[in-house]
Amino acid sequence: MDRPVAANIRRGRVVKRVIWIIGILMVLVTAIVILRNSLKTSISRDRLRLAVAEEGNIESTLTASGEIIPAFEQVLTCPIQANIEEVLVNVGEEIQAGQAVLALEKAATLLAYDRKKDQMELRKNNIRKLNIQLKQNLDDLIVQDSIKAIRIKSLKNERDTEIQLIEMGGGVPSDLEKIKLDLQIAELEKRQLESKIETEKASIQAQLREEEIQIDIESHDLKDLERKLQLADIQAKRRGVLTWVNDKIGASVNEGEVLARIADLESFKVLGTCSDLYADQLRTGMPVIVNVNDIRLNGLISNIRPTIENNIMTFEVQLKEDNHPSLRPNMKAEVFVVTASKENTVRVENGPAFNGRPRQYIFILNGEQAERREVEIGLTNFDYVEITRNIQAGETVIISDLSDYERLPNLKIK
Repeated sequence: MDRPVAANIRRGRVVKRVIWIIGILMVLVTAIVILRNSLKTSISRDRLRLAVAEEGNIESTLTASGEIIPAFEQVLTCPIQANIEEVLVNVGEEIQAGQAVLALEKAATLLAYDRKKDQMELRKNNIRKLNIQLKQNLDDLIVQDSIKAIRIKSLKNERDTEIQLIEMGGGVPSDLEKIKLDLQIAELEKRQLESKIETEKASIQAQLREEEIQIDIESHDLKDLERKLQLADIQAKRRGVLTWVNDKIGASVNEGEVLARIADLESFKVLGTCSDLYADQLRTGMPVIVNVNDIRLNGLISNIRPTIENNIMTFEVQLKEDNHPSLRPNMKAEVFVVTASKENTVRVENGPAFNGRPRQYIFILNGEQAERREVEIGLTNFDYVEITRNIQAGETVIISDLSDYERLPNLKIK
């Protein structure tokens, strides 16, 4: 028969098992700690991005988005009310200066032009008739004035003769008084007539001047209508590419309505947009760096539009190389507005290590060790970061993201 195992033997076996389990767990924990510490205190050099601190210039920038647009765009508008008769150029085609774009139906305007021309000729004829009539009226008054002058001269002769007769004793005093009265009346009538002649002359000048002004007005209207008829031959004023055209044949268009847009593709500008939070920092004339397909172009802010829509403000950038061969309409671009700059400062290539805080820790490479160092950050842009304290030109900086190791004073580089 089997004998029961003694209690002390069972306890010994249990103790041995517990000791083995504890020993295995301790070995596992020690291995994990050693492995973890090994991972936390070292890193492969192949995983790191390095940059050498150097002295140079740096510019602080704010980032905006941009779109390449033609520097000049010709907008062709309708000079008269008309109907679209024919579209002569398709959208996207290159067009030369003086080339016709649209043909408009101009019959109604031509009829109005002829009617206006006839009205002006009629008014000129009326002026000639008025001039003849007024001259005749003036001539009649002048003749009447001459008759009055003869009548006055005759009365004066009669007066002198009557005075002589009275002196010789043969005249009658009452006849002399009557002659004097008739002479006085004739002189008054002549003065009245002379005044009427002067008034008539002034009236003639005023009426003729009024008619001349009316003719000038109608003449200007006629010339304006003639100019509009010439402009109705919708032509490009400069070389470019047709970007839009009203191609609705037969549609009625009003005066001033846009008919076509022609872009000058020989020069470009940038239409930039950014948050209105930067409104107090933007000024016309500020330097701008435009990045288009890894090509950097310099420019200046030429205009800031006054309106803000959906918290977005818009500005225009005039490029120094506005005819760069890589520029195309509607291309997207990165726009960096330079808000400040420094010369001969210590700078490091920008990278993930820099988190935007004014003070932070970075690692400086020294042989097979990386030393953690607290530095102060100055100006930043998309290329460089200025370090104002605790670094010298020539030192090698790890610009990879090492935030997992930022509590370690040193880091081993494998």
